[in-house]
Amino acid sequence: MARDKWAQWLLTRRDGDSAGLRARNALDLAAFRDGVLEGAGLAADDVVLDVGCGTGLIGFGALDRLGPDGRVIFSDVSPDVLDECRRTADGDGRCSFVVASADDLVGIADASVDVVTLRSVLIYSERKAAAFAEFFRVLRPGGRISLFEPINGFAERLRPDDLFGLGDSPVNDVVAKVSDFHRSTTAETTRPMMDFDERNLVDWALAAGFEAVELDYRAQIDVPADPVGDWETLKRVAPNPLVPTYGEAIAAALTDDERERLDTYMTALAAAGTPTRRTMATAFLRARRPDRTR
Repeated sequence: MARDKWAQWLLTRRDGDSAGLRARNALDLAAFRDGVLEGAGLAADDVVLDVGCGTGLIGFGALDRLGPDGRVIFSDVSPDVLDECRRTADGDGRCSFVVASADDLVGIADASVDVVTLRSVLIYSERKAAAFAEFFRVLRPGGRISLFEPINGFAERLRPDDLFGLGDSPVNDVVAKVSDFHRSTTAETTRPMMDFDERNLVDWALAAGFEAVELDYRAQIDVPADPVGDWETLKRVAPNPLVPTYGEAIAAALTDDERERLDTYMTALAAAGTPTRRTMATAFLRARRPDRTR
């Protein structure tokens, strides 16, 4: 049976189904996980709600830090990725699973969890303010939220056509055509990924009622990054679950001659091990629901 788009992306399309690229990406993902969990300030017996859990990066990381009385509720819109989490949990009684979206945490009772965590979830939500209200609702007084989100509009504003981090190159024109194809065919579905920045995260947290709001923001412009690696693998990668793979976009946007020119250049670049350049911005936010009992 075919998996849904979320599971397909997490399990294969995010890394081109390449073990090597998966291992390389895991380093960045581990850093994001650790940042979220450190911001959560976990206690041994906490009940953690991992919103948009995916394959359980944050949730299983939390389990490693909790004691025998701690619990993790894995929630996601995708039943398929929750099935993956169940398999990984392998009967661990500290785990439970709920199908729910970030902006409607149906099945999670008011004031029932100690910590809400999420990573790269709000970028897919049309109702981000409502999601913060839901996080506040399900937290107990004194409960904490800790999240990570990429600020995708940053790179789109500064380097809109630098799709592969090449900088100025002989294939700028064809790369720009691939970027234009992505924008023109996915603008509506990917709009929530671009319609906010770090200041909005703070505003939504405050409006929902959180206090002790802290935000760590990091911006990088043209910072040296990993080489392209294997070009054929990279073409099998989709940058997010809502868009085609790079190879699919290239096939649709370019002529045969343009594809050949891009393939020739990128294959040579990969063989030379030339570093790429990274332009991106990210934000970690943590906050607390006021403790009304004091």
